[in-house]
Amino acid sequence: MMARSMNPDQAIFIVDDDPAVRDALSVVFSLEGFDVETFENGDDFINALPNLPSACVLLDVHMPGRSGMDTLKALDPDHYPAPVFIISGQGDIPMAVAAVKSGAFDFIEKPFDAETVVARVREGIAVVKRRLEAGDSDHAEHPDLQLLTPREREVLEQITAGASNKEAGRTLGISPRTIEVHRARIMEKLGAKNAADLVRIVLSGPDHMDAR
Repeated sequence: MMARSMNPDQAIFIVDDDPAVRDALSVVFSLEGFDVETFENGDDFINALPNLPSACVLLDVHMPGRSGMDTLKALDPDHYPAPVFIISGQGDIPMAVAAVKSGAFDFIEKPFDAETVVARVREGIAVVKRRLEAGDSDHAEHPDLQLLTPREREVLEQITAGASNKEAGRTLGISPRTIEVHRARIMEKLGAKNAADLVRIVLSGPDHMDAR
């Protein structure tokens, strides 16, 4: 069977075992002009891949059978020429961070706002397309982690390990509100927009947080 004809810039695959989530996302992206295909589990998606074009993927973390992380690994995101987004609940953030470290482009927390999800997907598609056209796997200048204070580097380590503000504050002996302040400063200094950005910056940095 030949691969389906879809415009990869306007196509999306939604892999989620919750029919309500699949339906909601399908409606949202269809209204935005996307060609949408849904899958209720990771096995169905991976089995269909040979007959699908490379397009953006929204992948749920928790699914029966092949988990979201296992599906991500089978997809080989480092060599997949389209962004892969992990859908996670608030309690799944450490797993979502691990997914970004494994090659996912970003993670989207439940409950999510439809407008925000569409905007992030469009941005992800554009970013990955620019990277491929530039032929640059590193794709960005390394932000200087030395711009951070020692305390900010400690906070960054907690964030990229998947700790919540409360958990990071407990570990470092400071309040969650103080963690939020440090987090905002870190993101401003490094030009990051969210936790997934921070993870990618740390992974791409020349010192990988080793320097103190």
